[in-house]
This record gives sequence, C-alpha cells and structure tokens, in this order.
Amino acid sequence: MTERAGQPNFKTLKGEAPQGAFPSVPARRAMPADFAISVKAKRCQDLRAPDQGQRMQPMRGFEDTYVDIVDYIIRITDRIWEDQDVGYIYDTYRAGCRVYDDHGPNYGVENVVEGTVQALHAFPDTRHYADDVIWAGNEDEGFATSHRAVNVGYHLGSWRWGPPTRRKINLWVIANCLSVENEIYEEWVLHNTSARLAQCGIDVRAAARSFGNEGLSPPLGERELTEVERLRGGRKPEPYPPSTMRSGFDVEHVVRALFHETYNRRNLSAIDRIYASNVRWHGSSNREGYGRADVRAMARALLATFPDLGLHVDDVYWMGNDEDGFSVSVRWTALGTHRGYGLYGAPTGRRVHLWGISQLYFVGGRIVEDWMLFNEFDVLAQILRDEPLTLTPDRES
Repeated sequence: MTERAGQPNFKTLKGEAPQGAFPSVPARRAMPADFAISVKAKRCQDLRAPDQGQRMQPMRGFEDTYVDIVDYIIRITDRIWEDQDVGYIYDTYRAGCRVYDDHGPNYGVENVVEGTVQALHAFPDTRHYADDVIWAGNEDEGFATSHRAVNVGYHLGSWRWGPPTRRKINLWVIANCLSVENEIYEEWVLHNTSARLAQCGIDVRAAARSFGNEGLSPPLGERELTEVERLRGGRKPEPYPPSTMRSGFDVEHVVRALFHETYNRRNLSAIDRIYASNVRWHGSSNREGYGRADVRAMARALLATFPDLGLHVDDVYWMGNDEDGFSVSVRWTALGTHRGYGLYGAPTGRRVHLWGISQLYFVGGRIVEDWMLFNEFDVLAQILRDEPLTLTPDRES
C-alpha cells in the first residue's frame, strides 16, 4: 500500500514457518507501522461524536460515518452498549458470525443479540471507556482489532446469578474482532467474569461449580485436546529457533519465543530478558502487579497449577516501529491437567482448556506494560464441577 497524507504507514510482511515440531506461522497481515490511527492519536477528540472528520484510511463497504477502523470499533460499541441500540448488531455482525467468550463458542448473530440484552438488563447504566484498540489489516484482507475497555456501572437487574445487588462494578475487558465491509464475522471476547461476580458479592467458586454442573461449560473437543500438546511424539520441547530477520526488531518472533520458552520450556528467565524491570502487569480477576517478579509469579502459578501445561500462540498482530515502540495483540490457547497446588486449591486431576488474550507494549525492545485476560471463570467451572472424574488409559477427562 502506498502512503498518503493523513494515512498510516504500513508494512506487509510474510511469516516463515519455524522448522521441526513448531506449528506453521500464517502469512502476516498488513501491520500499521505508526500510530497515526490509534486511541492515543484521538485523545483530544470526543470519541462518541458523530463527526470524526475526514476518512483516514480506505474502508470499502463500511458506513461513511466511520473514518477509520478504530473509530468503527469504538462507536459501534458505544451505540450498541451505551445507546442500547441492540438491533445495530444486525448491521455490524455477520448472520453466521462465530463468537468465543469466557464460556466457549457461540454461533450466529441471534446469540450475540440475546447475550447483549441479558447483560444490559443486569447492568443497564454501564459505561464503556475505550482504553486502547490495537489493529492490523486493510480493506482487502479485512481488519483485526483488539479492543480493551473499562466497564463501570451498577448491578441493577436480575441475572442468572440472582437478584440485583446494586453493587458497583469497575473492571476491564478485551474483545478481539475480525471484520470486513462493516461486518464482524469472528470475535474472541473475555468479559473478566470472575471479577464481575466478585464485585457483585457473589461466591465465584460456588457460581463456577454451579455453571459446570449445569453443563454450560462445554466439554473439551478434539481441537482443544490436540493442538496445544506440549510434548509431540514423546519429544522434549525444543528451544524456539532464532529469528531469520536480518535487521530490525522481529516483533512476532520475540513474542512467540517468549510464550514458548516460558510456558512450554519452563524457562522463566525468558521473562527477565524481555520484560522491563518496571513493567506494569494487569491480569484476570483484576490482578495487578509491578516488576518482573510479579510477571514470573503468575507464570509460576499457572505452571504449578497445571504442571503439564502446553501453550500455543494462535494469533499475533501489532502496530508501531523500532523508534516509537510496538503495541501487540496475542491470542493464545493452552491445555493442562489440574495436578498442583497453585491457584485453585487441592488438585482435581481434571483436564482443563484455557485461552486468553494478551496486549503487550514494547519500548526499546522491552515490554513495559502487559494486559492479560484468560477464561478463568470457565477454568474454575471445568475444575470444580461435581461430575465424577473419568479415567482413560492415558488421560483424565
């Protein structure tokens, strides 16, 4: 793509598949090489105003009112959730859209509408503040967006967990969307459910047990059981191969190597090499940390809870450059057995599927801020359900 005045600079890169036991890396998207289109660039603007100026990038098929993909994501969210124009979902989500949330996969736009109405009934005055939108892509290949928002409001309506508590919620969420020509066709969204329940005064573990017992947490399928196995064919996990990039900062390689070395090789020193000493870390259930020791502590806790944990990075995209830094979205999947005393009490021996989204901010080649959510409530539901544990010759289920 050629550069134009008022439009971001793009770099389109092609990924190379690492050799050996590593999964193939798909061809990379067109990544914005600056922050001309970003929440940061719009800080002085009223992001809800209908007039956002002139269109900043080509967006074939999108409504004329949207000037860029960041504007699109922020204002459709505001219109649906704050204006409560729930029917606008029919205009901005594909009829056969796939949505993966804290509790598993959903299919079809009617599920999106139904879930939105239920949430608005329980929290009708909730405000949604856009914290950041990391994006990549273009009008030809479609856009990928990772939208982090802060939700503030009160629990004023009945929901599946009981009557209104009138308690205040203040939590953050992440939604990763794929869209083309004004329609979202795939979404991965984490609602920080455990934090929401805790702030409403609800016993999170009891709620998770109930959820698991009702069968609302779907059983592990073949995909979850096979794609993220740490040891393939009895081989030990190999070090991640070196970058093939001849110059510059290889963002994708650094991120994939970090996750592999930390969670598959159990090499926690990888955190010290990539994270800044004063990194700020934000985690599921509104956990907060400062410094590398807190990042290591969470990684250790996950590995202690699931000693056979295997993790696969499913998607990586970013915006930025070597001089200004990089904002990176990472979606990942993991599988492990609850065999350790880490995060969730006495081991149950249950096989558990985890998935999460991380937003990483690099300055000078080091991560200075890390926002990480995973499906923690569903993990608890998988662990705590009362259904008897069934043993197979080589795996617990």
